[in-house]
Amino acid sequence: MAKILIVEDEKAIRNVLKNILQDENKAYQISEAEHGKAAIDLLAQEEQDLVLCDIKMPGVDGLEVLEHIRAKHPDTTVVMISGHGDLETAVDSMRKGAFDYISKPPDLNRLLNTVRNALDRHNLEQENKSLRKKVSRKYQMIGKSPAISEVQELIEKVAPTDARVLITGPNGTGKELVAHWIHQKSERSKGPMVEVNCAAIPSELIESELFGHKKGAFTSAVKDRAGKFEQANSGTLFLDEIGDMSLSAQAKVLRALQEGKVSPVGSDKEVKVDVRVLAATNKDLQKEIAEGRFREDLYHRLSVILIKVPALNDRREDIPLLTEYFAKQIAKEHGNSPKTFQANALEALSELNWTGNIRELRNVVERLIILSGSEVQSEDVQKFARIEK
Repeated sequence: MAKILIVEDEKAIRNVLKNILQDENKAYQISEAEHGKAAIDLLAQEEQDLVLCDIKMPGVDGLEVLEHIRAKHPDTTVVMISGHGDLETAVDSMRKGAFDYISKPPDLNRLLNTVRNALDRHNLEQENKSLRKKVSRKYQMIGKSPAISEVQELIEKVAPTDARVLITGPNGTGKELVAHWIHQKSERSKGPMVEVNCAAIPSELIESELFGHKKGAFTSAVKDRAGKFEQANSGTLFLDEIGDMSLSAQAKVLRALQEGKVSPVGSDKEVKVDVRVLAATNKDLQKEIAEGRFREDLYHRLSVILIKVPALNDRREDIPLLTEYFAKQIAKEHGNSPKTFQANALEALSELNWTGNIRELRNVVERLIILSGSEVQSEDVQKFARIEK
């Protein structure tokens, strides 16, 4: 249940606030501090979900407590308590990171609504933070080989910038993973990451998907719809399989990148967008350009930074680490304990030809876990790793 700290030098007001909150919810864990220094010491011992903090206090005042909390306890939500002469300061405190303020003497409904809203926002932020951690774990980049270390170093350099990145490599190598890493390590990580598989969308619908459409623009356009560029505003747009995009759509993407604006299908109005574009392809775009299937000017717009993801055959030394990672992941999905892969099995896996790359390795690891005995041996790899054609 929520932990709430009341910081107030007047004992009578502390008691009023505490009684109101306990009447609202008996499960609230309420602590008290009679001045700013006591609040800072208490926070050092135990994190709080919400702090109700008086502004005018002797010694360390409320604004100093707020600044300390924002610096040292950023997950804690703060509501300021203001006297009639402190309203201007209370409003200023909101600019400095306070959620809201309540006036003395506290109005019952105002206080409870503010506390409920503050705790709701705190809970939502914690859920979002937890979700981002889960997403981060989902897109871990496993490996220590020189080939993958070079990719990781490049990501670290380019992620904090707004530079466009073109990610190339065979199918199944983890191009989507690279895009997610760039987004997560960027200044846009709190914004959305919107993905578009250009190969999976019919050519006649790709423009509507990217730029949106107005009601009546075509037969099935029964209402206005924002496109992926708008949905990704303030975040990242990942154009996967960009090499499969039609030339007409390529022209509009080029214009959107040049001008920072998009025009929904069926509209003569432009919509401003602030989007970082990442693109990926398994095709040789230079060959596509030479054969007239890809615009050279778009290629140069997209490939400010070029990241080539290595094939698994070019990073075989990572196969034991990847196998262990997938074994734990699969065991968790199945609700089992991870199955041990013997050294001879890992060696046998490292000697195979991985035309399907990381994706194929994961499938093979899952197959071996299901079909092998208590431990996976080299004989299991020889028997089950390849499906007879």
